[in-house]
Amino acid sequence: MAALALADRPAPTVAPAETRIGVANLDKVYGSGDGKVVAVSDVSFEIRRGEFVALLGPSGCGKSTILNMVAGLIKRSGGEIRIDGAPMEHGQVNPKVGYVFQRDTVFPWRTVEQNIGYGLEIAGVPAGERAERVRRAVRMAGLSGFESKFPSTLSGGMRQRVALMRTLIMKPEILLMDEPFGALDTHTKLEMHRILLDIWEEERQTVLFVTHDLGEALTLADRIILLSARPGRLKEDFAVTFPRPRDAVALREAPEFGRLFSHVWHSLGEEFRKAQGAAS
Repeated sequence: MAALALADRPAPTVAPAETRIGVANLDKVYGSGDGKVVAVSDVSFEIRRGEFVALLGPSGCGKSTILNMVAGLIKRSGGEIRIDGAPMEHGQVNPKVGYVFQRDTVFPWRTVEQNIGYGLEIAGVPAGERAERVRRAVRMAGLSGFESKFPSTLSGGMRQRVALMRTLIMKPEILLMDEPFGALDTHTKLEMHRILLDIWEEERQTVLFVTHDLGEALTLADRIILLSARPGRLKEDFAVTFPRPRDAVALREAPEFGRLFSHVWHSLGEEFRKAQGAAS
């Protein structure tokens, strides 16, 4: 494996044409008066076209809140969000953006292929094209043979593959993912990492991936944006320069992986301790 170039750096300054997601001075406050909770404070970063960025931090630091503000699902209290240079507002739907939730959101009354093809069906894609795209998605997700099965007969990892492919089949240019593999066991999570990496290598979407798992962030991402304990502030921005394509299992055995894990963990551990102190 090539030598690791490790860098702690502020959010990069890039040409506007290369920036797909721009977040500037973002704030989120819940409640008011004595009950006010500052969840996110003055967060700024940029994500470039085709970049895979992990948003990492301790529980309660505002990771999912930021993701949901970028998606337009939560109203921000201050700051600005831009997608391809255009302001993103609360309640706005951007057809370029796909969202994968923490829990699998499959429909229990629809089969695997019916779940995966749901978005295409709603969009009015012709039946022949829809069937071909669903077949390809099933193969990519390793679900061949399960096309006619209902979610109740599938494992948690298989249901999450269905949910992932239902989003990816719509070919979003920007993919927002909120701890989609957090509830899975280690073996299943690594398999999902392999599937996601394979698909991303082919499609090269711009990805913002929320996780509390440092190993997951290092396996998947080009950059790790580390947030402080609540209120979430941008603490550090780490470059992850392991060569691609990546083997999700073999990568974790590499000395470079251990060195970068230790480096980021030192900073992340400080925030864990702060969060524990605030809760005690």
